[in-house]
Amino acid sequence: MRKNNYIVIEGNIGAGKTTLAKMMAEKVGARFIQERYLDNPFLPKFYDNPEKYSFAAELSFLAARYQQLNEELSNRDLFQPLTIADYYPMKSLIFSRANLSDDEYHLFRRIFDIVSANIVKPDLYIYLHMSLDKLISNIKNRGRFYEQSIQKDYLIKIHDGYMDFFKKQNDLTIVMIDANDLDFYNKETDFEKIKDIILNKEYALGVNKVIP
Repeated sequence: MRKNNYIVIEGNIGAGKTTLAKMMAEKVGARFIQERYLDNPFLPKFYDNPEKYSFAAELSFLAARYQQLNEELSNRDLFQPLTIADYYPMKSLIFSRANLSDDEYHLFRRIFDIVSANIVKPDLYIYLHMSLDKLISNIKNRGRFYEQSIQKDYLIKIHDGYMDFFKKQNDLTIVMIDANDLDFYNKETDFEKIKDIILNKEYALGVNKVIP
């Protein structure tokens, strides 16, 4: 079996990607890389005035994501050979496409293309798929005040952005897991099921859809 040393777990807003990535890392003794999204100084301003601060917020995210992963992945721990991250810098393109005007996005894309030349690709990319209703429910239940105004239309944009991104990947191993019926946080059996899907199976390059 091919060994995956760098795994990324992503999903739409409210899918539980950070929760699962952290649980997985703790369970198997892996290194955990968590996006420091709250360090973005433009994030509160973006939620108050998206039109004015979207570009600054997206640039700040891009710089922070690239810097963090560059530092973390260049300093591998011999005692923690497996690294699990709750984001991949490509999400900058997905969210910027949803948040920026066409002119701003084209400029952002030019900057991203320069930066992305040095981005390390994960050995395995996991995408947690959930229905819009479940995402909205999760967002409401976790109670982050700045997320409570998120609408289904925005979640659809993000979802469509990920799907479009996946279609263009031919050198990335992507596993889309239908997580609608999984409660990996509260049910040990569900967590073990999803852990087995991620760690003990082999997948081909491109998109692999899994229904547990």
